[in-house]
Amino acid sequence: MLGSLHSSSSSDTDNNNSGCKNNGGGEAAAVAAAAPSTRDLLLACADLLQRGDLPAARRAAEIVLSAASPRGDAADRLAYHFARALALRVDAKAGRVFVGAGVARPASSGAYLAFNQIAPFLRFAHLTANQAILEAVDGARRVHILDLDAVHGVQWPPLLQAIAERADPALGPPEVRITGAGADRDTLIRTGNRLRAFARSIHLPFHFTPLLLSCATTPHVAGTSTAGGAAATTASSEAPGLELHPDETLAVNCVMFLHNLGGHDELAAFLKWVKAMSPAVVTIAEREAGSGSGGGGSGADHINDLPRRVGVAMDHYSAVFEALEATVPPGSRERLAVEQEVLGREIEAAVGPSGGRWWRGIERWGGAARCAGFAARPLSAFAVSQARLLLRLHYPSEGYLVQEARGACFLGWQMRPLLSVSAWQS
Repeated sequence: MLGSLHSSSSSDTDNNNSGCKNNGGGEAAAVAAAAPSTRDLLLACADLLQRGDLPAARRAAEIVLSAASPRGDAADRLAYHFARALALRVDAKAGRVFVGAGVARPASSGAYLAFNQIAPFLRFAHLTANQAILEAVDGARRVHILDLDAVHGVQWPPLLQAIAERADPALGPPEVRITGAGADRDTLIRTGNRLRAFARSIHLPFHFTPLLLSCATTPHVAGTSTAGGAAATTASSEAPGLELHPDETLAVNCVMFLHNLGGHDELAAFLKWVKAMSPAVVTIAEREAGSGSGGGGSGADHINDLPRRVGVAMDHYSAVFEALEATVPPGSRERLAVEQEVLGREIEAAVGPSGGRWWRGIERWGGAARCAGFAARPLSAFAVSQARLLLRLHYPSEGYLVQEARGACFLGWQMRPLLSVSAWQS
């Protein structure tokens, strides 16, 4: 496998140190010791790309691609997807491609749903965020959920079911309105149709409004001004603006959304815009880079340091690929689809021109939320125990771990945090 390209045995090293000038074993050990690892080649490719040496960067990516495979072991598959992502970026910079390099393209509904089945990340984020929303809107007669990345809407049926079941029999269920934002009009329309059909089946008064966003920007709020700056661009004219009603209890759902924003100023503007709407709760779910890799804590983002960004992303996704290797049968077509359409595209975006913000970590997101005037809304003990139950029932692997810390709930693999969910109130 790729990880063994730079290894050498102790006997080779001993022979090399024996002083024999023509010892073939010693020469082999020296060559092996000098051979760069796959990770070194990928980081070198990123460095060459950053310095503008596109031919050399392309050659480095091709070396890895020639040895890696999307159907190999976890290390091979990881190397393949990073090499491919870097090659795409080289080609884009050289003007040889393109459409959307460095932009996360939506996966097909089949791949998205398969990811939801074979890995706990999306379910964990949705379940934990839903519990925070359910507790924040308890007792409200009109509920409005602004979902900034609605995708296929799989987060919402369990919440709608829970709201209907908790309704006071004397009053009947509350009215629920979801404004689902996204970049693809047809996907949003299909999502709205599915959610309406589900709500009818449980007799829940329900409305869904699609909100088209371009470049992951904040929409225009009907009757109000937007936050200003880079974040204050408008939604597509094909969908109505975001409407706020004073008698509604508002929840703003930011699951895998904040990392799309352009930088500190745009993030601050976005959170200021959300704060102005006085939501009862804001839920945030984002990837974690893990301690010691530059993802959280204080200091600069290093977003323009491509080798550093590639290294951090490789650390994160190596754990994700290892988890899938350990929990999904070899040769699984579902895993192949997930890694190509979901994880592969995430990796393309992560190493793209504006893809470095996802590894900020909860410290950065939490710090930005506090600066915007939000206070942490601690997750309930029930929310945390429910997340642990999810893993035991649906993803029974000893490698996954749920931990509560710093006011957030973390999902990790083998002690490496991979995703955090937190809730905030104005």
